Amino acid sequence: MKQPGVVVPIASERVNDLTRILDAMREAVREALARHKFAGNPVATWKDGRVVWIQPEDIPIAGQDRS
Repeated sequence: MKQPGVVVPIASERVNDLTRILDAMREAVREALARHKFAGNPVATWKDGRVVWIQPEDIPIAGQDRS
């Protein structure tokens, strides 16, 4: 239900908002990496033309010291 006074962008406007789309994708990746790390599950990534598994203890978390 639409709230009075709230402007909802039409689909084409939402698709053309590249900055917002990329920000949402980055946040989703950060959340997925954090869930995998804390669940103890590795993640697959692509490096030098090959699939590489990153172990949970090696998954970087934004804002966390890697020392």
